[in-house]
Amino acid sequence: MARNLNPKCKQCRRTGQKLFLKGDRCSTPKCAMVKRNFPPGVHGSNGYPRLTDYGKQLMEKQKAKKIYHLLETQFKNYFQKASKSKGNTEGVLLAFLEMRLDNVVFRLGFAPSRDLARQLISHKHFLVNNKGLNIPSYNVKIGDIISLKEKSKKLKIFANLKEKLAKLEPITWLSLNPDKLEAKVVDKPKLEEIKGEFDPKLVVEFYSK
Repeated sequence: MARNLNPKCKQCRRTGQKLFLKGDRCSTPKCAMVKRNFPPGVHGSNGYPRLTDYGKQLMEKQKAKKIYHLLETQFKNYFQKASKSKGNTEGVLLAFLEMRLDNVVFRLGFAPSRDLARQLISHKHFLVNNKGLNIPSYNVKIGDIISLKEKSKKLKIFANLKEKLAKLEPITWLSLNPDKLEAKVVDKPKLEEIKGEFDPKLVVEFYSK
């Protein structure tokens, strides 16, 4: 499967924002956005240039692609699907992206990054409605139950997971049970829950031209 192999820290520096592509490292002083908060390249130390309206729209689209680890064709397909659906295009697009299984596993705290979440799903460590699923792009639905496979709970990578989950900030559209290491999708994500990661309005404007 094709994927973006560009250095993760450079991707954050290019957008001028932490995209949390390296999991826990992004919350430490070692983060590139702390040590070198300017664009990569020989002219990067001059700071971030002023952007035109088109440049801002393009930057938000690129940012969203990097956050959810999608290629252009994949991302554009989500937009086209959202634009043909009923309701606000921004909200529908956000729901499609947020309800991907790899993103849900990341949001729940089962993995520190979407990259690792995707890998863990591909290795069949998670169940959806008690059935093994190895498709990271699978879109969960309201009522779906996501859980960690019983055998996988003994692995080192999931050590102290219950304690970590108990400290997480709750997500309104996901109901998490830290003791059972499972969660239920109870609603669709809302626009305000994106917490400024990117502006879906500018993404819609970019593709609507």
